[in-house]
Amino acid sequence: MKNSIQNIKAIRLQLHNQGCGSAMLVQARHCVRLALDFGDLTITAEVEARLEELGFTPETLIDAIGEHKSDCEGNPSIYCGTYGKYNGEEGIRGLWIDLTTFEDYDDFENFCKAIHADEEDPELMFQDYEAFPRKWYDESCFGQCCFEAVRDYWDLCEKFSPDAVDAFIDWGSEDLEHFEDCYVGEYDSEEDFAREIVNDCYDLEKQMGNLANYFDYEAFARDLFMWDYYCDNGYVFRVI
Repeated sequence: MKNSIQNIKAIRLQLHNQGCGSAMLVQARHCVRLALDFGDLTITAEVEARLEELGFTPETLIDAIGEHKSDCEGNPSIYCGTYGKYNGEEGIRGLWIDLTTFEDYDDFENFCKAIHADEEDPELMFQDYEAFPRKWYDESCFGQCCFEAVRDYWDLCEKFSPDAVDAFIDWGSEDLEHFEDCYVGEYDSEEDFAREIVNDCYDLEKQMGNLANYFDYEAFARDLFMWDYYCDNGYVFRVI
């Protein structure tokens, strides 16, 4: 991609030295191909105009690809192609995109359209996804709500255990925004959690004396998780 930038800059400099205007620059650029990570993008007047509408130049698009492409090593990512390419001769041709590298949905959408600026009106096709729950993936309509849900999911995964966040989502009784209100912690077992509750809230030895040794923690845990708490793989959540 570095060579592509150098080629474009070389053409700009050559035409500038020859005193050529911007119209001739656009005309000359039809022969420039950007060697991108997923194939060549031929720079025509139409392509350059589409990129400009989306807030890019060929040079900044190359930089943006370097910033946003995903290595698929843990960050929530999505593969963006188009239906036009998929149904045409090019087949699957697109880019793995790291969703955590965008501040808002509009920037993400504009980038997706920019990498497919060789199409007049690209119909985006999100052909695969990585490292976020299936419920927010949609092949044809990965919209703002899904994008923001994935970003919120990632923010929680960075703050807490990703397994805990996934367990909460699998539970499905509360919206993701209530995770921090519901999450209690990780325990070896439901009985282990019940013992903590008893130790924190009661002084059994003072109240029961030697009978405290006969307290049924297993039964107490069973009652707790019948109505007030939920446990998945050691992660405990309170019902709110």
